[in-house]
Amino acid sequence: MPSPQQARAQASAITSGKTAPEAEPSPTSRLRELFDGPRLSPGQRRIAQYLIEHITEAAFLSITELADRVGVSQPSVTRFAAAVGFSGYPALREKLQSIALSTFAGGPGYVDRANELQAAVDAEIENLENLRRDFADPDRVIHLGRELSRSSPLTVLGLRISVSLAEYFGYAARRIHPDVRLVTRGGSVAYDTLLQAREAGGTWVLAFAMPRHSQETLQAVRVARGAGLKVALVTDLALGPLADEADIAFATGTGSRLVFDSYAAPGVLAAALLQAMTDADPERTQARLEKYEQLSDQHQFFLRE
Repeated sequence: MPSPQQARAQASAITSGKTAPEAEPSPTSRLRELFDGPRLSPGQRRIAQYLIEHITEAAFLSITELADRVGVSQPSVTRFAAAVGFSGYPALREKLQSIALSTFAGGPGYVDRANELQAAVDAEIENLENLRRDFADPDRVIHLGRELSRSSPLTVLGLRISVSLAEYFGYAARRIHPDVRLVTRGGSVAYDTLLQAREAGGTWVLAFAMPRHSQETLQAVRVARGAGLKVALVTDLALGPLADEADIAFATGTGSRLVFDSYAAPGVLAAALLQAMTDADPERTQARLEKYEQLSDQHQFFLRE
């Protein structure tokens, strides 16, 4: 509750039509706004993270000194400057110095690393909120779950950084689907599996494509389409070459505050598709899950708790 003096000041401001001036953004907020827009590589995020955490010192470093501090090459710093919209490192450093000088002049200070981690969580919460709004109309998820359930075999594709999502989906899908084929290597190995899946009667491939999107993922998706497979894509961009090749695409945000992306929303989307598959054929789902439980008890797969 405000003190009497604060209450009188607020009343006076309202009466006079004046409002309190908005607080100036902190240097960290200004840097985040500068760096959040473009899609940065992991190496470039390391540079951004270092600048956020050491702005008052880093703003006055030469390109050689900054590269040494971060542990990257000088060309990497130059490419980073271009990626965030500057003609070169000198122009970026001029901007950094103006931000740093606001701290020396008594402006708000920058947050510590712990708050950077909190900001990463906040960004993921926002991604989940967006996904929640997408789920307000679940028809696309339900439809795709039905299609994936009917495809036998069902192929799941995830290369490079997307392997973890594909393996999670494939591991769970095998509990409820009789024939799931996982593709986590690119090139001719992926092509063989995709072509064999189509020859065996498969109709769909579910592909995960998280940033940075690889050429081999795009090529594998094109091979699948060429073989007659339909492609469902889980990615972070609704537009682009990968989405253009897909029969159905689900775009959901990834966490990009840290050096490496995090995948809270894509993970929930994968679980939702698994749920839709179980609902598409509940009798088969129940039979397979019961059989698996009997098998796991027989061979003691899991610790008893």
